[in-house]
Parts: sequence; structure tokens; C-alpha cells
Amino acid sequence: MNFCPKCGSDKLVKEIPKHDFELRWVCQNCNTIHYQNPIMVVGCIVLHEGKILLAKRGISPRKGKWNLPCGFLEMNETAKNGAIREVKEETGIDVKVERLHTVYDVLPAGQVYLIFLASAKHTNYTLTHESTEIAFFDSGEIPWSEIAFSANVFALKKYIEHGISPNQNVHLGTHR
Repeated sequence: MNFCPKCGSDKLVKEIPKHDFELRWVCQNCNTIHYQNPIMVVGCIVLHEGKILLAKRGISPRKGKWNLPCGFLEMNETAKNGAIREVKEETGIDVKVERLHTVYDVLPAGQVYLIFLASAKHTNYTLTHESTEIAFFDSGEIPWSEIAFSANVFALKKYIEHGISPNQNVHLGTHR
């Protein structure tokens, strides 16, 4: 940080504030402590007739790689509604969320993925600037070497391993 977002001062130092335990940016001018928290990423494993929806990324990072439809959670949006919105934005497909499937921490990027299991209400997809190709894959057809992110690989492997059992636990994973 070069300037305090609250007062504009350049008098920022990294220190451990009183009653805290982590290094934080602290403004010496207005005494604001600036917390940096993980970014929430939400999305879905979308299923239709036993097949899994993947979208080829039209944007960076990992442009040209296959991806579960996922994206950043917006303010004043529930995780579930954000996941539904991301699928619609990236594919044009409406979904019904069944349950939370994966919580996956990407520590180097400061991200936490929440990936839901969802069923497609239809298969009339729409290509977008975010998704240049969209397809439903049988589990044996997934292009593993072309999957964009480790969170996607983890969620897909756990789905294939455990299926859609309604009593299944949420799968927890971490990329360090």
C-alpha cells in the first residue's frame, strides 16, 4: 500500500496492532488498520443427464483452458446466488443449486472457492466474452491437462469419486 484509502496519507507502516497477531498496514495519520482478507470465488459443477458442464475461458488468467463456471462473489450477494449468477453470466444456462460441494483455499492467491453442485434447467448455452466454448462432458472425457485451476481439478475429482449423494460431506481442499 502506498496511500491510505481512508485519508490519502502516505504515512503507512506494517506493524502488529495492539490486541492483534498479524502484520497489518496501519495509517499513522488516521490510525486506520487495513485488513486484507481472502477473496470469495463462487461457482458450480453443473450437471445434465450425467454430464458435467465446462466452459473454455475467453479471458485471462488461463485463457483457452477449460473451467467450471466460477467467479468473484459480489457485495450484498449470497454465495448461492453468486454461483447461480456466475453460471448464467458465463454460459447463459439457468441452474438449480442442490448443495455445497467444495470449499477450496488457494493460499498464494488469497482466494476461497465455494463450489456448489447444480442441475441445468436447460442446455441452451450462450457463448460470451468469458467463455469461448461450452460443452457437457462425461466423467471419462474431461480434458484434465486443460483444466484451468487447481480448485476445479479438486472439485471435479471429488465429484467423480463420490457422485451426487445428498448426504455427502463438503469436500475441503487447499492449494499452498
